[in-house]
Amino acid sequence: MRHTSAQPAQGSGDKTRNPPLRTICKVIQLSDMNKVIPVAVGALMGGGIAVASVPVFLGVVGFTKVGIATGSMAAKMMSAAAVANGGGVASGSLVAVLQSVGASGLSTMASTALGSAGSTLGSILAYWGSQK
Repeated sequence: MRHTSAQPAQGSGDKTRNPPLRTICKVIQLSDMNKVIPVAVGALMGGGIAVASVPVFLGVVGFTKVGIATGSMAAKMMSAAAVANGGGVASGSLVAVLQSVGASGLSTMASTALGSAGSTLGSILAYWGSQK
């Protein structure tokens, strides 16, 4: 069947609905790279730092691969949680989750979520920092 209306058929090169690639490329000018590059670098750094720093921070606090370090902040948290629960740390509690991460590392899903959050925060901070 032939298209007889005054409107061109979808996908037939209608410039308002399907702009050519050169028009899209003109939107991103070379002067905009001064804004894009810092944001991209901030996103990469933010994601990397977020994922790498969590295991280090948990180790410093006392959630280690071999268990909770004696006399650490983690030991105090565990003691408080045990007292609050009548002698044992509840499964799924903050202390239990942090110990699990400290012992076995972040799961793939947690690493992805943490990396995404770090990238978002890093790109936002880089964008604000690049504004004049």
